[in-house]
Amino acid sequence: MKISVLLVIISLIVFWYGLVPFMGAIFNRRKWNLFRRRFDELRLRPILDYRIYRQLKEEENLFRFIGGFESITDRKTLWIQGENLTIPVSLADANIYLLPIQKGEGIPDTFDPGEEVPERINWSRVTTLTEGARVYVGGALVFRDERWIFVSSKEAPLTVIFFDGPDRSLTTRAISAGRRRNEYWNEVTPYSLAMGAVCQILIALSYLHRPAFRLTVITSIIAMFIPLLPMIPPGILFTVIFRWLSGQARRFMTYSDLARLPLRYLTPQPDSGWQGCRLPDGETYGMICRDFPPEITREGKIPPIIPGVIKSRNKTWYICGALRDENELPVEPVDPFATYGVLPGKPDVLSRQYKIASHTLDIVSWIILLSGIALNIYFIRLILTLL
Repeated sequence: MKISVLLVIISLIVFWYGLVPFMGAIFNRRKWNLFRRRFDELRLRPILDYRIYRQLKEEENLFRFIGGFESITDRKTLWIQGENLTIPVSLADANIYLLPIQKGEGIPDTFDPGEEVPERINWSRVTTLTEGARVYVGGALVFRDERWIFVSSKEAPLTVIFFDGPDRSLTTRAISAGRRRNEYWNEVTPYSLAMGAVCQILIALSYLHRPAFRLTVITSIIAMFIPLLPMIPPGILFTVIFRWLSGQARRFMTYSDLARLPLRYLTPQPDSGWQGCRLPDGETYGMICRDFPPEITREGKIPPIIPGVIKSRNKTWYICGALRDENELPVEPVDPFATYGVLPGKPDVLSRQYKIASHTLDIVSWIILLSGIALNIYFIRLILTLL
C-alpha cells in the first residue's frame, strides 16, 4: 500500500471522525458557558416587582422577572404573570431555553449528567407550552409604545427560560445546564460520520479491482467502521470505563461551577477573608467560617451547595447566605436566586480542585477510549489479513 494513500485515509479519519465532531463539542461547550455566565451575571440585578415597577423612569433598566406563562400576543410578545404584576416580553432576537423536566421536588441531591440537556428553542415553540408554566426572564426593560416591555439587544441579550419546579432550584439547574456525558455526540456528529464513511467507501471502490491494493481496500473498510469500534469486544470494556470517567468529569465540572456561586456576591480581602455585599433587594449577603459542620447542617436545615459534602471529613466549613444577626448563622435569602448553603472549604479553592479533577479525568478517559479502539483495529486487521 502506498504511503500517500494511507496518509489520505488517516487524514480523512482525523478530519471527519475527530476534528469536525470535536469542533462541534467546543461550539456547544462555549454556547452553554455563555448561557451560564449570562445567568450568573443577572443574579446581581433586581427582581422586578410592583413596588419597583411604580418607581420606574423612562430609561433602560436591567431586571429579572419570574412568573407564569399567560399568553402570546402580537406574534412575538410573551405575557408573564407574576404575583401582582403582568409584564410583556418581546421574544424577537431573545435567547429562549427550555429546561428538562425535573425529577422530584426541591434542589437535586445529586447530579447525573446524561443525554437530556436544556434545549434552545424558537419563539414559535412557545405557543405549544401549557398556560401557567414557570418562566424566568432577565435583561433590559424599556419603555416602548406607552408600556414597559422586556426586549433583547446586542448589548443586553434577553434570556428567557421555561422550567418546572420551585424557583429556588432554577439557579442550580441553570448553572449545571448543558453538561453532556458524551460531548463527542452533538448536532454535527451524524453528518460528519456519514461524510467520513462515504469518503472511505469511495477509496475502497477505486481500488477494489486492483489486487495489488488489497491492503488499501481492507484499511479503508476498517476506517469506515471506526465509529462503531468502541461498541464491539474486546474494546467495549474500555468504552464502559470511558463513559463512567466521562460522567465523573462532567459531574466534577458542575461541582466546580456550583462552588463558585457564592463568589458572585463576595469580594476577596488582603487578609484572606471575604467581603460580603448588599443584595439587590437590600439584604446583606456574606459567608462565615466554622471549624465543624453545625448540627443544623447535619440535620439538613442548611443545604449543601455541592451534593454529598456533608459526608466530607473537612473540619473547616463555610456557610453562605443572608446575614441578619452577627451572632447567628446565615439564613436563606429572600432572593430565590441568591446562593444559600454550606461548603467544606473556600469556594475558590474548591472550584479549582474540582476543575483540575475534571480535566484530569477527561484526559484519562479519552486515552482509555482510544486504547480500546486501537485494540479492536489490531484484531480486525489481523482477522481480515488471514482471510
